Amino acid sequence: MSLIVTGSIGIDTIETPDGKIANSVLGGSSIYFAGAASFFGGVRLVGAVGEDFPDEFVTPFTDFGVDIAGLERRAGSKTFRWHGKYLPNMNDRETVSVDLNVLIEDLPPVPSAYGDSEYVFLAVTSPQNQLALLDQFPKKKLVVADTIDLYINTEADALDEVIKRVDGLIINDSEAELLTGKTNAIEAADELVKRGPTFVVVKKGAHGAILRHRDGYAVLPAYPSTRVIDPTGAGDSFAGGMMAYLCATDDTSLPSLKKAMAYGTMVASYTIEAFSIQRLTEISRQDIDSRFAEFANMLEITA
Repeated sequence: MSLIVTGSIGIDTIETPDGKIANSVLGGSSIYFAGAASFFGGVRLVGAVGEDFPDEFVTPFTDFGVDIAGLERRAGSKTFRWHGKYLPNMNDRETVSVDLNVLIEDLPPVPSAYGDSEYVFLAVTSPQNQLALLDQFPKKKLVVADTIDLYINTEADALDEVIKRVDGLIINDSEAELLTGKTNAIEAADELVKRGPTFVVVKKGAHGAILRHRDGYAVLPAYPSTRVIDPTGAGDSFAGGMMAYLCATDDTSLPSLKKAMAYGTMVASYTIEAFSIQRLTEISRQDIDSRFAEFANMLEITA
């Protein structure tokens, strides 16, 4: 099976109660997704950066075993940059500034070798770019998308078309509310499934995630982490672990989706333990499986 992702690749400034790292860490949805997915199998990348993208920032992609034939360093363009500040509770954050830069441009061409990709994840980027990618994979089995409030507010029509055409949607609870006008996450998920997807996952940060599938529901808590250094990329790591598990097993049934969510939760629980992708570079699949077994034991309920 083959998994492909497109989304943002950026240079981040992050402020948390534990400190600030300015214009010096690799960020963007693609790297968190790809890093998380790499524990379950290979992943292909389509994306662009500017000529200001540091050479050393390419190394983590190759270290994770990501196929970067679809990564373009674009002359005359600038890399996406994001500055976020986390509040003391670490669940809420403010976007201090964002420079979309290369993200407002067209995606690079999809390498011909990627044409047989079967599992496609449209990480956070312009809905127009997400739509442009959709038709380039004739063998696709599962297409899942993510989005953020920026595109909900500025590209609603294109985003509606994305939602109609994908099999799954993974978004956080505030985005689900913004999309549907419903403050109850389950009602919001119900509404979004009516718009086209087979399933919707609503992420609730430290409060876990809700799965609404046409065949039923599932609710998972977050792993009870005590070390939260930087929540950036937790949602993208969740999606990467989840999608890569589905791809590795080639099973998209409701029971498989539940297990995939749990694996995504485990990878995300490691991501938040350090700034940027640092923690993902320090762990192994064995670490993830060990935490998964612990998590499964926590959830065991006898009727």
